[in-house]
Amino acid sequence: MNAPTSTPVFSAHQRTEQQALVVQGLKAVLPAHALLWNSEDTTPYECDGLTAYRQRPLVVALPEDETQVQAALKTCYALGVPVVARGAGTGLSGGAMPHPMGVTLSLARFNRILKLDPLARTATVQCGVRNLAISEAAAPLGLYYAPDPSSQIACTIGGNVAENSGGVHCLKYGLTLHNILKIKGFTMAGEPIEFGSGALDAPGYDLLSVVIGSEGMLAVVTEVTVKLIPKPQLARCIMASFDDIPKAGDAVAAVIAAGIIPAGLEMMDKPMTAAVEDYVHAGYDLDAAAILLCESDGTPEEVEEEIQRMTQVLLAAGATKIAVSQSEQERMTFWSGRKNAFPASGRISPDYMCMDSTIPRKRVADILLAIQEMEKKYQLRCANVFHAGDGNLHPLILFDANDPDQLHRAELFGADILETSVAMGGTVTGEHGVGIEKLNSMCVQFSAAENEQMFGLKRAFDAKGLLNPGKVIPTSNRCAEYGKMLVRGGQIKYPELERF
Repeated sequence: MNAPTSTPVFSAHQRTEQQALVVQGLKAVLPAHALLWNSEDTTPYECDGLTAYRQRPLVVALPEDETQVQAALKTCYALGVPVVARGAGTGLSGGAMPHPMGVTLSLARFNRILKLDPLARTATVQCGVRNLAISEAAAPLGLYYAPDPSSQIACTIGGNVAENSGGVHCLKYGLTLHNILKIKGFTMAGEPIEFGSGALDAPGYDLLSVVIGSEGMLAVVTEVTVKLIPKPQLARCIMASFDDIPKAGDAVAAVIAAGIIPAGLEMMDKPMTAAVEDYVHAGYDLDAAAILLCESDGTPEEVEEEIQRMTQVLLAAGATKIAVSQSEQERMTFWSGRKNAFPASGRISPDYMCMDSTIPRKRVADILLAIQEMEKKYQLRCANVFHAGDGNLHPLILFDANDPDQLHRAELFGADILETSVAMGGTVTGEHGVGIEKLNSMCVQFSAAENEQMFGLKRAFDAKGLLNPGKVIPTSNRCAEYGKMLVRGGQIKYPELERF
């Protein structure tokens, strides 16, 4: 894994001098209440959801409108000061971890829904609007926004754009990428920039696909136009139990092979079902080695037929027990456990590291069995919950961050999961991004030439390398060092982030 060094890269004197320079520059373009620089004020911004690694920002800027965002960026650009944009801080890969000599640009005040268009079925919102708030606002129109990450009650649409977030219904309705029409924002130099259009296509290169999932490295997003879709007339959920993990994994592939695209298809293993059942009392089968949640939505007739077909497939694949929701309340109860997997894990362990990799559906059982062996190897527990329909894993490695050895073993465990996923034909991330967490594993996924191509794209947008520097793309030096460590059978324990 990739952890920031425990030794400060910059001296206290250097930080003090830089801070004075930055505060003086930003005071000229932002109101006094929109700037924070005292340690007690900036500490809440020192990490995102990857809490194992922390770094206090030099200064936090909280602009209130686009004019202030533009002015802040121009000031930082002129001073050569790094900028890290931040939304709600729910990311899980360290993508919003501050730069020790830079500005954290908090966009939390950009929280207005600007326009709902029921005819075009779109919503234009500021980047700080919560994911769930879009659907709540569109509900009276019979519409909603489909991507629904587990953190949707808190995460913002700007963060969803940065990470290309998915959710439990991404199998049928797509990721953030598939549900965005247009994005507006600014380059690091403070130049206005727009991607996509209000139509289904835009002239020129498809740069909308480039910026979505770019983890705040190419532009600062301030406004997003999303697609809305009609709320289905009915949704029902199957909860299927399996006494064997390979059977559950094969069942996932069997459902898709049958030509069925469920609205949601999720899996939880036995440790996870035990954790969430104790937390939300959803009625999960605690004897099952794994359970699947398979949802169908549409017209009542469509749902009835699809539920019957999925039930037949699941039973043929070895399901030992089938339960089908009989009401909307029961459906929500089935999903409550899956949606609360992360807080439930927090009740059984001081800390957890939520991984995020993707493997081919046919390898679901293989990766779960491999993770069981890794638990023995690293002497740590792991609870698994993931978007089984598209092979996006979310293993939660349980550990105590107060014990440096446990943290180190958790890092090694996580790297093992990521790199085993690559070996199985998958990728090191699905929807949480790379951030700082997966820099080393990017060396396994991509060649030096491929990483350089990605750097080339970043330079085209951010020639000075000031937007979220040191994240996502590993340098060739870093990969060379990591390769040497792997050859020697070791790992980089606390590698210095080369951005500093």
